[in-house]
Amino acid sequence: MKAAVVQMNSGAELGANLAQAQGLLEQAAGEGAVLAALPENFAFMGAKERDKLSLAEADGTGPIQDWLAATAARLKLWIVAGSLPIAAPDGRVYAACCVYGADGVRAARYDKIHLFDVDVGNGEVYRESNSIAPGAVAPVAVETPLGRLGLSICYDVRFPELYRALVAGGCTLFCVPAAFTAKTGAVHWHTLLKARAVENLGYVLAPGQCGTHPGGRGTYGHSLILDPWGETLAEVLADAPGYALAELDREHLQAVRARFPALSHRRM
Repeated sequence: MKAAVVQMNSGAELGANLAQAQGLLEQAAGEGAVLAALPENFAFMGAKERDKLSLAEADGTGPIQDWLAATAARLKLWIVAGSLPIAAPDGRVYAACCVYGADGVRAARYDKIHLFDVDVGNGEVYRESNSIAPGAVAPVAVETPLGRLGLSICYDVRFPELYRALVAGGCTLFCVPAAFTAKTGAVHWHTLLKARAVENLGYVLAPGQCGTHPGGRGTYGHSLILDPWGETLAEVLADAPGYALAELDREHLQAVRARFPALSHRRM
């Protein structure tokens, strides 16, 4: 079965972002994708972190969630919706990765645990905790036609213990929707994703934002799909919206895990 990772250049106009996502999802579905993953902040990237608060939705309903449900049902496509703002009790939002089945029914929700509060140098500073509330410290996985999918978002990829917990829960593939900065992406993106694939012997789907966004923020792109051996199956090389498509083979995964049973050799 085929999976797709969708690369976007999202901005501050919700309607334009959803139209961009719709076109790419339709193309991926037309090429046979059973599941497609959207990047972090696919519906909105404003000039300031707190701009997203104006789009906060109640859990289960709202323009973004309703659009996702309708699109998944219309295309008969599983959609992993990178992240969208769900209202938190303290006035901030959760960065929620919502998964919709091909029937349009939400199958899972994961709220980003690790928040990107860092200084990447030359005055480029991020404080996600000013607008985002961290999710509960618990792994979230969902059964899909491609296997048991472990959910994570962007900065989570730097914390391997999350993926160990997911693989212990039976996951055979992992999704890492991201809006990786151009600076950190150039040196860390491929290395971190390949490490998560290799050490957990699972497929990795990593859809990303690309290009320049409101406020001058630059993101790395290079959306890709990795196999359990760390091989790149597909990648969006252009610094522009697009998608990458690859077939995921359960027999290949089982063969790799049987031939190289590192997961059963753990002693910690």
